Amino acid sequence: MAFVPVFIMIFSSGCSEIRQEKNFDPVELVSPLMGTDSEFRLSNGNTYPAIALPWGMNFWTPQTRQMGNGWGYTYDDYKIMGIKQTHQPSPWINDYAAFSLMPVTGKLKFREADRASWFSHKAEVVKPYFYSVYLADYDVKVELTPTERAAIFRFTFPKNDSSFILLDAFNEGSMVKIIPEERKVIGYCRNNAGGVPENFHNYFVAIFDKEFSSVHTWNGDALNIGKTEAEGDHTGAVLGFKTTEGEVVHVKVASSFISPEQA
Repeated sequence: MAFVPVFIMIFSSGCSEIRQEKNFDPVELVSPLMGTDSEFRLSNGNTYPAIALPWGMNFWTPQTRQMGNGWGYTYDDYKIMGIKQTHQPSPWINDYAAFSLMPVTGKLKFREADRASWFSHKAEVVKPYFYSVYLADYDVKVELTPTERAAIFRFTFPKNDSSFILLDAFNEGSMVKIIPEERKVIGYCRNNAGGVPENFHNYFVAIFDKEFSSVHTWNGDALNIGKTEAEGDHTGAVLGFKTTEGEVVHVKVASSFISPEQA
């Protein structure tokens, strides 16, 4: 019993110092990578790095596994296929209403496995309110910060006449429409794991701060050169740019389960 007062005094003093530290923010103690060292056979890990506000409608996460895989990000993976909007409660229930953005440079690659880029955790910053990663294959830095229903991306490109941002609307029914004069892409995705109404849609809008130098869409494995609309099982949009060294392209993205107008 003689040691209890001493322990309380030391503990209380330590808490007081933490509270008085001017720049201390408890969110800095959070590591979204905890639990991402997943192993299906052992049911080990089973989390993904959620970049999101508390109780946000939309979460965002880097995607190292192909669409439809409940273990969308696994720590030991070394390639990223996109930055995905996710609503997944657990890998066992799987995701729904997901789509992604992905930058590429040089030869255009739009299929997931083809476009995947090497990355290192040494060049990755993961906070609940911010995500950043360097995609080595394309010499592009991706940064993301979320709001409750939207997100802002910042892509830093190298000097290249063939810089692209892909918007992948995923499979199980999707649509994309590019509106070049408004630097905008609208569309919807319908992927889900069941338990949704017949009219289920996740409508999205993405607004860019740079004019497109080229536009394409894809439907399945077919790339539609110069086409601004696609609707089918698996669609996506390709936005092309001519970028200078270190040029930044911002993208604002939001979505709604009700309508494109609400998004």
